[in-house]
Amino acid sequence: MNLTKRKESLKKVYAPVGVALYRLHLPPNLITLLSVAFGMAAAYAFYQGKLLTGASFLFLSGLFDLADGLVARLSDRASKFGAVFDWLADKWVDGFVLGTVAYVYGGHLTAITVVTASMLHSFIKPVVYAEIGYEERVKGKIEDPLEGVGFFGRPETHLTLILFAVLERFSAPLGLEFGIKLIAVLTLASLLLRVLYLYRHYGRDYE
Repeated sequence: MNLTKRKESLKKVYAPVGVALYRLHLPPNLITLLSVAFGMAAAYAFYQGKLLTGASFLFLSGLFDLADGLVARLSDRASKFGAVFDWLADKWVDGFVLGTVAYVYGGHLTAITVVTASMLHSFIKPVVYAEIGYEERVKGKIEDPLEGVGFFGRPETHLTLILFAVLERFSAPLGLEFGIKLIAVLTLASLLLRVLYLYRHYGRDYE
């Protein structure tokens, strides 16, 4: 799947939002904070069993997360702090949302597994860039083959969660209990692909 490789196609969805926020003169870091606020609202709504509300807030959180970088570039306010802050904000939201849904619908073991897998799937990249390096940075964004490895990252996780929240709300045979376990399995499989990629390319020597 890997929607991250389809950044240009995704821009058609979030670019109008980013342009609107830019015209409102909202600082990029404030937009990141709004993404966190929507994410926390989503987690609370899921905990309360308000599934459509939770799915809507999660969608808004993802939309604002995509828009903050565009606003930073349009306003020429991109910063290294903003890049780090965006990473932390993403993982804060993912930890709370996945942990809450898994705790309520999947149980303790599922919650631990899905949160750990999600964190490792993301943080393997900055660890690799720090220990091994990366090919280049274009307009503040790292360009490296590892970006295209794996098939189930943050966008896929959010879309799957939203889909199964809707199915759960309308009492479909497969709801959030199945969906959150599916997310855990697919995230672990995608993480394994990244580990195997790194082993094939860097597992036999250290320079």
